[in-house]
Parts: sequence; structure tokens; C-alpha cells
Amino acid sequence: MMPKRKHPDRPNKPTHRKEFGHPKQSHRPPRPERPRAGPDRAALPQREKAAPGGTAWLYGTHAVLAALGNPQRRCLRLLVTPNTAENLGSRLNRAIPGGLQAETVDRTEIDRVLAPGAVHQGIALLAYPLADEDLGLIQDRLGEAKTGVVVVLDQATDPQNVGAVLRSAAAFGALGVVVPDRHAPEAGAVMAKAASGALETVPLIRVTNLARALDDLKKMGFWCVGLDGTAAESLAEADLSGLIALVVGAEGTGLRRLSRETCDRLVRIPISGAMESLNLSNACAVALYELARPKG
Repeated sequence: MMPKRKHPDRPNKPTHRKEFGHPKQSHRPPRPERPRAGPDRAALPQREKAAPGGTAWLYGTHAVLAALGNPQRRCLRLLVTPNTAENLGSRLNRAIPGGLQAETVDRTEIDRVLAPGAVHQGIALLAYPLADEDLGLIQDRLGEAKTGVVVVLDQATDPQNVGAVLRSAAAFGALGVVVPDRHAPEAGAVMAKAASGALETVPLIRVTNLARALDDLKKMGFWCVGLDGTAAESLAEADLSGLIALVVGAEGTGLRRLSRETCDRLVRIPISGAMESLNLSNACAVALYELARPKG
């Protein structure tokens, strides 16, 4: 058997790379440094941490207590630190559904099951997601009422923004929040924390086609009103009443063309020239207040 031929210009491969000090070669470009939060940079969006079997860990006092009190939630595990259990006292005991027991654990155990940076306030709940709802629920909630507001988000992708919109929707009595199925975040822990319990009380309705959903809302008697910074008419000047579907576009791009064309009216929120625009959730809160404010 012939011996293996050695390359004349290539030294024998060392047995221990570290001993010879040869760094591992890589053809990949260097990874850019991850920006850190600071006075000149916004905090990075929180990430979800995967849980088994389609479940998700919810965290934070308001989000967890609301989920525990929601009969539509299937809750599996409840972790709570001794201090949080003592502070919540009877509120926690009343919220826990039958068949579920709180597990008193150290704070580090809750840190372990959640994504880094999660502000859990010493409480976390493992639960299945809520069932999907459709637009028929809006009609059911409306009943015979002649006034009501539905929020329609056109490609809002930040779960914290959507959670804040749900919170405002709950505060001002909106019937629900509608999002497109393909361009909206999952209703997970980050959204639930930002919603501060509103995810359990305000229906989050996912639709396949947003323009078709707007047409369906029109058939229910809703006027579709889009927020647009370039509109000639302000929201207050429009003096809206009755059934309103408030359509809000994504930050930066605003309403998509088809959504804009499907709206019955376009209105703006007048703001100072010192700022180019409002954050999506802030714009929703201002508009919902104006729509809920008693007229005359």
C-alpha cells in the first residue's frame, strides 16, 4: 500500500491547534456589534422564549392575574416568589382557578424559564394561547348598540405596540382590535405584558384579508376612518359618531394603498411641527379618547 503523499509546501497538520497558536479560519464576515440600549438608543425589543407544546410563559402581575381570571385560558403552571405571593395576598388566591396550585420558587427559577430581560415582577404563568376569534364576535359584542369603535391595525409588527393598543382599547371601551394574520406579531408574553391584562378582555381578531375585513365591517354599519398625517381634515373637525372602525397604519409607512382606498374618510391628528409623527400606540390612544369624548 502506497503511503499518503505529502504536499511539498504544506506543513503537517498539528495535532493540537492551540499549541501552535493557529486561529480557526473563517470565510464569514465579522458579525456587527449588537447595539445596546442607552440615552441615544431605544431599548431593544424583548424576545419570546419558546415553551413546549405551543404553550407560552406569561409574566408580570397584571398580565398573569388577568390570564388566571380568564375562563378561556388553559393554565398549566404558576410560579411566584415568596415576596410577590405575600404582596398579592388574597388577590392571587382569588384569581387562581380550580385545579391549579401556585409553586413558590426563587426569583432565579423564573428568570430561567423566561427570555433575558423579562420584567416579571416575581410571577410567571405557563398557559396555552387564546383561541382565534373572527369578526362575528364584533357583531355579537355590539348587539343592538348604535355606537361603538373597532381598532384596525394595518401591519403593526411590534408586539409591545399592539399590546399598548389593546390596553388603550380596553380603557376606552373599544369592541376589539383587528390585525392581518400575516403581518402581526403573536399574542405572546411581550404583548400580554404591554397590554397589562387587556389581552384577556379585548378580542384580538386576526383576518386573512384586511381590505375584505373592512368591507365586512361596513356591512355591519361601521364607517371606516383612516388616520393619515396628510389628511385635510382633523379628527376633531370630522365630529365622528356612531359605529367607527379606526384604521391605523404601521409606523413610517402608514396606511397601505388598498387600506387607504377602502376607508370612507381620512383624518389626521394635529401635532406640533417639532415632531414628525406619533408612535402608533400613542396615536391610537389619542384617537380613541377623541372618539369616546362626549360631544357637545
